[in-house]
Formats: sequence, structure tokens, C-alpha cells
Amino acid sequence: MKKSVPIFLIVLSFFSSCSKEDKTNGNITNKVLTLKVDYLTNTFEGGNETSYPVNSSTFTITSQYIFPGDFGNLKLKYQELNEIIFDGDIIWMGRGNIKYPQNMLPANQFDSVATTNIVMPTAGFQNVFNPNNHAFEYTPIWFAIQKLVKVRDYLNANPNTAVKLFLYTPSVGAGNPADWDWIIFMKN
Repeated sequence: MKKSVPIFLIVLSFFSSCSKEDKTNGNITNKVLTLKVDYLTNTFEGGNETSYPVNSSTFTITSQYIFPGDFGNLKLKYQELNEIIFDGDIIWMGRGNIKYPQNMLPANQFDSVATTNIVMPTAGFQNVFNPNNHAFEYTPIWFAIQKLVKVRDYLNANPNTAVKLFLYTPSVGAGNPADWDWIIFMKN
């Protein structure tokens, strides 16, 4: 008796292989690393890595900002893919929350290199949301994350791109800087 493979297994196999090809585009998966560093102490607090099914050679971040008269919001989009990469509330005389990305891994889930050599992004830093045009010193923020294996991998994979970052202030007015964080984005 001749055995046949059920048709749903063939279809599942086909879609699985197509999905894998779409996501890797020649074995290079399009990923964005999002990291969080405390504003006052420059301590790395955690982050996450997001994979996207479509590859892009560029990485432009656009913002949608609702000024916090009472309740405000900031959304940042990966423009080329029209994907939200950050969404956070901004509350006047209160404290908003990060809605996306959720479930950031804690800092202890990220491996560090055991070396003293310092790596710097050759293209520097790009502040993607700075409505008051404050001048910031980015080196202490960078020193908090430059030793992470993921950060070094991203720099190696995309050495000529600027590291994108901004200061998330969920509390404004009589806001508490202890609630503020630097959010850093890197694309592989």
C-alpha cells in the first residue's frame, strides 16, 4: 500500500519555508535593539530585540507627539516599515508609562564583554525626539551600554549608522527626573 503525506503537512512546510525566507532576506534578519538607561545614574536597566519580516537598508524614525496639556503621548515609528517602535504616555504633574515595547528584559539578561576596550559609533548619535532642542552629552549614556555583546554585534553589523536615542520623560511640569529614561535604538 502506498503511503501519502497529508496535504496539510506539505502546505505547512511550504509556508514555513516561505516565512523563513521572507524574514531572513538572505540570512540577514531585520532587527531593532531597544535599550533603556536611567537618566540620573546612567545605569543600563534593560531592553529588547524586535525582528521584522521585511528588510530595509535604512532606518528612519519619525515621531507623533501629543503635547501633554494634561495627558500626552509619544509614538515613534520605524518609517520604512511603518511600524511603531515606541509608544509612551506623558502626564502633566503625574507619570505616564511605556506601552510599547512591553516586557523589556532586565539588564542581567544581557551578556557583557570582558574587556576594557571602548567602542564608539562612528556615525555618532542622533536624538530622534528633542522638542526643546536641549544639548545633551551622550557619552555617559553610551558607556552604560557599549560593553553589551548585543550592542557590539549591532555595531559590527551596521557600523556606519548613527545610534538613535531620546529622553523619555513620562512626567512633565513638576516632573521627577528619577522617572526619566534614555531610550536607545540600534538597527542591525
